[in-house]
Amino acid sequence: MSGPSAPPPAPAGLELASWGRRIGAVLIDGVASALVALAILGPEGYSRSSFAPLIVFFIETGVGTAIVGGSFGQMLTRIRVLRTDGKPLSLLMALLRSLMVCLVIPPLVFRPDGRGLHDMATGSAAYRLPKAR
Repeated sequence: MSGPSAPPPAPAGLELASWGRRIGAVLIDGVASALVALAILGPEGYSRSSFAPLIVFFIETGVGTAIVGGSFGQMLTRIRVLRTDGKPLSLLMALLRSLMVCLVIPPLVFRPDGRGLHDMATGSAAYRLPKAR
């Protein structure tokens, strides 16, 4: 029986995003999702629909990750979610990853390299983009 496998190498020029950036991105996405749900449903509808912000969060993060490599919050914090080989996630894998983030527990169970169960299941990782020169 062998020990835990080594983390996959990061794509050229990228390193895994820090916990601070990741938490910041989730907080930004949470607030943005709540504001979008409030704008769509109005105050009355928003107060009756406790899952509306979570549904908006799921769609925004899943579709955003598939199309541009990250959610609104991840874009602002300069994080990109890519497969460990550096390629973008498919829509199905991005939605699966987003669903697992919505379940809360998968991101909190992680390997020493910082990749959570949601990244392990989808073969992805959250990378910090280098500063523009």
